[in-house]
Amino acid sequence: MSRFFNVAGPCIPGKHYMLDPMRGMGSELMRFINSEQYFIIHAARQSGKTTLIWELANDINAHGKYHALYCSLEAIQEFTDPEKGIPEIVRKIASSIENQSLPTGFAKDADYSDTSGVLNTSLVRYCRSLDKPLVVFFDEADCLSDGTLITFLRQLREGYISKGRVPFVHSLALVGLRNLRDYKVRVRPDSESRGGASPFNIVTEYINLRNFLPAEVTELYAQHTVETGQAFEPEAVDYAFEQTLGQPWLVNAIAREATVKILREDYSKPVTRALVEQAIQNIILARGTHVDSLMERLRDPRIRKVIEPLILGDVVMDEETDDYQYTKDLGLIRENGGKVESANPIYAELIVRMLSNSVQKSISNTHTNYEPPRYMKDGRLDMDFLISDFQTYWRENSEIWISRYKTELYEYDEAAPHLVIQAFLQRVINGGGKIMREMALGTGRCDLCVVYGEQKYPIELKILQNMRKSVDPMEQLTKYMDKVGSNFGWLVIFDKDTKKNWDEKIYIRKEYADGKEITVAGC
Repeated sequence: MSRFFNVAGPCIPGKHYMLDPMRGMGSELMRFINSEQYFIIHAARQSGKTTLIWELANDINAHGKYHALYCSLEAIQEFTDPEKGIPEIVRKIASSIENQSLPTGFAKDADYSDTSGVLNTSLVRYCRSLDKPLVVFFDEADCLSDGTLITFLRQLREGYISKGRVPFVHSLALVGLRNLRDYKVRVRPDSESRGGASPFNIVTEYINLRNFLPAEVTELYAQHTVETGQAFEPEAVDYAFEQTLGQPWLVNAIAREATVKILREDYSKPVTRALVEQAIQNIILARGTHVDSLMERLRDPRIRKVIEPLILGDVVMDEETDDYQYTKDLGLIRENGGKVESANPIYAELIVRMLSNSVQKSISNTHTNYEPPRYMKDGRLDMDFLISDFQTYWRENSEIWISRYKTELYEYDEAAPHLVIQAFLQRVINGGGKIMREMALGTGRCDLCVVYGEQKYPIELKILQNMRKSVDPMEQLTKYMDKVGSNFGWLVIFDKDTKKNWDEKIYIRKEYADGKEITVAGC
C-alpha cells in the first residue's frame, strides 16, 4: 500500500508522507539528554509532538547508550485523586516498559498504598537495576490535574534532587500542549501562576515545536508526487502555506482533502490552487475532530479574554499574563511583526464561523426576506443595499443577540456586533464568494474584504466607544483599500450608547478620501 497524508495520530515511517520529526532539533535534544536535563516539549495539538518523541526514543535505544521509555499519560486524566491517579501512572509505566521490550522489574512488589512515594520508589529501584541510564518521555503530561498532577510532579522533583545519592531517571521530558506555566495554573487554580512556587521547578529547557517552513511543505507534497505522479502546482503549494502558515495538521488535511476526497485518487489530474481553496472550505465546513477540539476551547474563559479583543482589534494585552501565554501555547494566536493575530487565516475563519454559526442559522430559518439574490445587481453585489438591510436587521435584533452572546453563546457579548454582521455577510455570499478577515490585537478595528466573483468589497468595523482620537478611521480604511486594490470601501460604526435612539444611530453617508469613495454606515 502506498503512503498517504496522515490526519489522525502520530506519523509512521513507510506508512505516511512525513518530514524529519526532529526538524533540525536532534542534536539540541540530545545535548539536553546527555547533560541530564529535565525539560518541557510543548506545541499545539497535531503538531508532531508524539511523532518526535517516538523517533527520538527509537534513536536513543538504537544507539545503545541509554534506555529510552515513551509513556502516554492521556488515559490517567480522569483520576484527579492521587490515591487513584498515582497507582494508575505506575501501572501505565509498567505496561509501557513491557510493550517496548525494556528490561523488566519495574514496580515489582510496589506498595500502592504509599501514594506520596510509590512512583519515586519504583523509579529508584528500577534505575538501580538497569545497566544503562534511563531517559523517560511522558507524553500528554498536561492531561493530569489536581492532586494527581501535584503528587506526580513532586515525586519526580524529589527523585531529581536526590539523584546524586540515589539512582533515578537520567533525563526526562514532559510533553503536551502547555508550557510549564500552565501546569502551575492547574495546580493552583484560584491564583495567578506567575511568581508562585511550582512543584516542578527543576525544568531547565522549554522547547516549542515550530510549524513547517514553505520549503518543507513543498518537500512533503513532493513525496506524494514522486510516488503517484500527481503534481501539486506551485501556486497550490504557495496558497496552502499562506492559509496554514505551515500548521502540520492543516497542511496534511488540505492535501488529503484535495487528492482523496475531491479528486478521488485520480492521480492524472494536478492539484491546483482552486482545488486547495475548495479543500480548505470543505475542511472548515466539515469541522472534523481536530477542528472541533480546537474550537471548543473558545468556551474557556481564559481563551475568551484573548480572542474577544482579537475579534474587536482591541488594545494589546499584557503578553506576560497566563491567559495570553496559554492561548499562544495552544496555537490559536501568533506574534507577527509586532502584531498579535490569529495563528493562521484558516483558524481566523474557523473562530468567526463557529462563534457566528447560531446567527447564520437563525437568519436562514426566520428571515427569508434576506435571501442572497436580493443583493445582486448586474451580476455584482450591491453592497450599499446589503449594508442597509443589515442596519434594519441590527436595529430589530441587536438586543436579542447581545443578550444571547452574554448568556448562551460563549459569553462573547462585547464582540456580538462584529460577529452578527459577519454572520449576515457570510450567509449572503455562501456558495458564491468568501470573506477575507484581518484581525489583530491593538489595531482598534477589524478589516474584512468580501470577495464575490472578480470584485472586492473592503469593509472596516468599529465600535464608536472604542475609537481612539489619535487614529483616523478613514485613513485606516483607505490603506486597507489600497492593499486589496479597491476604490470603494465601507466603514460600519456600531454605537453602544443605550441612551441614544435608533434614529440617531442609523445613518448612511458617502465620504471621499484620496480619490476613493467610502460609505459610512452607523448601526
